[in-house]
Amino acid sequence: MRRGFFNSEQTKMASRSGNRSLSCASCGLYKDCRTPRMGPYGDNQRNILVIGEAPGETEDRQGKPFVGKTGQLLQKTLAQHNIDLFRDCLVLNAVNCRPPDNATPTDHQIDCCRTVKVRKALEEHNPRAIVLVGTIALRSFLGGRWKRDLHGINTWRGMRFPDQEYRAWVFPIWHPSYVERRDRDREVMTIWNQDIENIRDHYDDDLPQHKKPKIEIIEDLSILDEIQGGMVSVDFETTGLKPHAPGHRIVSASVSPDPNTAYAFLMPKTRKARQPFLNLLTNNQVTKIAHNMKFEQAWSMYRLGVEIRNLGFDSMLAAHLLDNRPNITSLAFQAYLYLGIMEYDQEVGKYLKSVESKNGNSHNRLEEFIESGGERPTLIYNGMDTIVQYRIAVEQIRIMNYDFLPF
Repeated sequence: MRRGFFNSEQTKMASRSGNRSLSCASCGLYKDCRTPRMGPYGDNQRNILVIGEAPGETEDRQGKPFVGKTGQLLQKTLAQHNIDLFRDCLVLNAVNCRPPDNATPTDHQIDCCRTVKVRKALEEHNPRAIVLVGTIALRSFLGGRWKRDLHGINTWRGMRFPDQEYRAWVFPIWHPSYVERRDRDREVMTIWNQDIENIRDHYDDDLPQHKKPKIEIIEDLSILDEIQGGMVSVDFETTGLKPHAPGHRIVSASVSPDPNTAYAFLMPKTRKARQPFLNLLTNNQVTKIAHNMKFEQAWSMYRLGVEIRNLGFDSMLAAHLLDNRPNITSLAFQAYLYLGIMEYDQEVGKYLKSVESKNGNSHNRLEEFIESGGERPTLIYNGMDTIVQYRIAVEQIRIMNYDFLPF
């Protein structure tokens, strides 16, 4: 069954660690614990799936998750906010056999249990909400799908993600063992309780629904002359990060006049052919949005010879204003945060990386990709960028109460 942008088989293929078998036999933890393959456990009356890290000594002895000292803290805090861990939720761990000496699970152990246990629980129980308790749970749920650095639970905690593949809200929170170690820290306890309140208040919200994107690949840019007002999302795909080195150029561009439509095109070689696009960029009646607008502005001024007028909204700057934690302002992170989608750049992304990672003027391999038959995937990706930018901006503007922009 297809969910989101990728089907389940593509997701499974992405999670495989090389040629190693992902199985209980390959993991081996079941051999040395009292309660192998623990869980899932709970009545699940509210259809909330709680994923922990791994059983501790008490859990292994009693055959039940989250019953040790730190598990009792989670139970207590949830109960204070009217959630009963074992009545309202279904509970399992990222790794369901206790590692010796409570060691941190390895990536391979997480991959094995995801394949054998966690993914099956997700597909069988179809949860309304998924609570990720700690970094290991985060790695279990997103591993294989999220190709970037996860950066640990502090990057993710307190947010809610409308995951489109599993059609569930995802709530990452600290592991109670961290909270217990910091129990005298008022700030930690306040944040911990706020994150639990976030689950209580929003686990049953309707997941956002979006129309299927309509990406029109065009050669004649005259259709852009019809855009004489309102707001447009603009995005360039280029040969590198900076426009100044010899040989750099704008390979393609996309314009979205609304959250569901994109016009994507290879950049015409003549000024006459690209004039409708230049007219749009310089039209003061059209508000422009982008994710990191200084990138498009620099490339437009240096390679197209025009200054983009009426820069109305930068969704990257807005992301920083709304939450100033590091590592969350990328378009990929914001797309998952607001839209619940990820990795729509699977085919193109690797060609957008600079050949020389420490050289800001280095070229990427995008032109090579296009010459080898990647023109259409590039334009589809470019179009998706402008649609995603537009949809993110709509949500950010709503949260920030911006009422002067032309929606």
